[in-house]
Amino acid sequence: MNYLLAAGNNPLPHVLDHPRHQEGMFTLWSNHIIMLIAAGILVCLVMRLAVRRKRTGDEVDQLTPSGFGNAVEGICQFIRDFVARPNLGEHTDRFIPYLWTCFFFILSCNLLGLLPLEPLTKPFFDYPVYGTATANPLVTGTLAICTLLMIVVNGLRINGMDYVKHFFMGPFPINLLIAFLEVVGLIVKAAALMIRLAANMTAGHILLAVLLSFIGMAGKAGAGVGFFVAVPTVIGSVAINMLEIFVAFLQAFIFTFLSAVFIGQAVNIHHDDHHEEHDEGTAESVAHR
Repeated sequence: MNYLLAAGNNPLPHVLDHPRHQEGMFTLWSNHIIMLIAAGILVCLVMRLAVRRKRTGDEVDQLTPSGFGNAVEGICQFIRDFVARPNLGEHTDRFIPYLWTCFFFILSCNLLGLLPLEPLTKPFFDYPVYGTATANPLVTGTLAICTLLMIVVNGLRINGMDYVKHFFMGPFPINLLIAFLEVVGLIVKAAALMIRLAANMTAGHILLAVLLSFIGMAGKAGAGVGFFVAVPTVIGSVAINMLEIFVAFLQAFIFTFLSAVFIGQAVNIHHDDHHEEHDEGTAESVAHR
């Protein structure tokens, strides 16, 4: 994006959504909706390219990934073995497609928001198309609701009423208070997923917009002052852009990791109860000794 032009006196238009077509209170078409569609298409195309079989070599060589496909497979294996399996256990294969989809879709949205699309799309459209969709709380809130539904629906589907009973811990009436706190905790978990992703993706763009706006303000004082301010500002902006790329990967990973943790807590309640009983039994045996 053109951070300098987007910043101006107010950096917020650089990160806010720009509705293009509305029906009442509903936005049917906007920059962020376009970027979401583009991210979805990009994920489908990239994944298809990554899993494409080679046309040369024997059968084993054709199925062995290399280059970009090898990198994608390495990411998928890392998420499965070090994120999903420790939290989901025997249910890993059931939920790993959702976790993979979350990671690559969020990563695509994050990276598309870093591209300078505003000056590139302006000549071809009536309005420039740009923006980081994951900086929109409505988008991250929808993603968080998807994880919340995965938690509740699968907790009930796998554990039945035991999932509900798990909320009511302790004697009456304390168990009612604990159940209320557990429900609030579910909502807070979803809110944390929403706020963390949106806030981190918004902060970096605002910082870049504000930083590059210093060049325009300094230029009004003279060409020499503008050049003196521009050099360190541009160097700092490049460093922040590199940091933004790292943050794009990091926030996609954090959302995926927390989703795996929260879903694992809902589907593995019997496993947790077994550990609690084992710990109590161990404590009793130690006391008898």
